[in-house]
Amino acid sequence: MTQLDALKEAAHRLKTLLPTDPTVGLVMGSGLSDALRPLEGETVVPWDDVPYFPEPTVEGHAGQYVAGSISDTPVLVQQGRVHYYEGKPMDEIVFPTRLMKLIGIETLVVTNAAGAINEAYKPGDFVLIEDHLNAIPASPLRGPNVDELGERFPNMNDAYSPELRRLAHQAAEASGLSLHEGVYLAAPGPMYETPAEIQMYRTWGADLVGMSTVPEVIAARHCGLDVLGISLATNYAAGVNEEARPTHDEVIETSKRAEADLATLVRALLTRL
Repeated sequence: MTQLDALKEAAHRLKTLLPTDPTVGLVMGSGLSDALRPLEGETVVPWDDVPYFPEPTVEGHAGQYVAGSISDTPVLVQQGRVHYYEGKPMDEIVFPTRLMKLIGIETLVVTNAAGAINEAYKPGDFVLIEDHLNAIPASPLRGPNVDELGERFPNMNDAYSPELRRLAHQAAEASGLSLHEGVYLAAPGPMYETPAEIQMYRTWGADLVGMSTVPEVIAARHCGLDVLGISLATNYAAGVNEEARPTHDEVIETSKRAEADLATLVRALLTRL
């Protein structure tokens, strides 16, 4: 069976389980899974109910879809993701992204927890991703192109939609929330970076570092989805200051404290789409 065949079968099954036809997909990062719940007319779909769906193995990633409406917009919330460091092949990592395309999603909002490299950021700050650097040694587009999804050589100039970022700034201002913009670097993980690596990433132009998102965004843009990326700075990256000793517990704790503000931001954004 080809990947496209598996995607089509999974999409058919998922659509039979959803109460509405969602147009916006939201991927919730570490510790942020419940930020938007409850939804209006909420339906939960465990990933086990969708054929060929990869299984996440990391704490803070629930492994299910939640469908419903936010501000009268039909949405599909992906609670959790799979990562390169889990040993998954790229086809599995971006399977959920491509599945969203096949069920009719047009706009994808990806969130993540990230370490702050830019000293203007502090834990708990939200940062719109304006561009990214990919230090993960693989691409979801490597190998034969799936022509039914997108062209062989997609343009990544506007990987993160300028129009969606403009609307997100409007939403943040209306909600009384502060919102930075910066460049996100995807590292392979699962170990946190060394101070020397962070220093190198800073010279490359990175403001944030994490272990996800970029493969999903590449796949999303390949198949024509509009993308907005929101990072939550959960900790200082190694070597940024003397307090920087990143741990997963710190990531989850900061994410939980920020859930309410993230929900406020996303709800205000959806009213503007």
